[in-house]
Amino acid sequence: MTTSSEHTPFLSDVAALRDRARRHLEKGAVTEAYGGDAEKTVEILQSVLATELVCVLHYTMHSVAASGLSSQGAKSEFAEHAQEEHEHALAVAERISQLGGVPNFNPDGLASRSTSEYGVAADLVDMIKENLVAERIAVDHYQELVRYFGDRDPTTRIMLEGILKTEEEHASDMHDLLVAHEGRPMLP
Repeated sequence: MTTSSEHTPFLSDVAALRDRARRHLEKGAVTEAYGGDAEKTVEILQSVLATELVCVLHYTMHSVAASGLSSQGAKSEFAEHAQEEHEHALAVAERISQLGGVPNFNPDGLASRSTSEYGVAADLVDMIKENLVAERIAVDHYQELVRYFGDRDPTTRIMLEGILKTEEEHASDMHDLLVAHEGRPMLP
């Protein structure tokens, strides 16, 4: 039985690869083989960057503002999440740059570009709830983006899959903190 992959060579013609690589050097990492729309991807990633930056800010604020005898574990978790969100922001900014864009770190309009809200929590439990809501939004959004990029832009998709994994862990952590501080399980 002959499959279609037997008719398609696995490796490209090296001379053709070299020739293509020399064309359009101004495009950097965006080669002719790029299956996505670099401009649209940069636009989407600017929103992702804003979301991650808003999450850095609210987790950092919560790590400082949380108070009470039972807040130390949550404060530590908030600080750890702020650092991980910062790492996400840097990865996204680097991808924007690779695609020929300029990462938008301008604080003007940051909240309007973000899918997450900053929020102002009154106490530790409200902080945890705000963070859980933000993580649930991020999980849904990143799942949608992973499907959107699919095979057209595997580099962006893989980056977002890694961020998605961490956001799911963050949501689980926030759920666990909520259960610990409210004294009752939320999930079956």
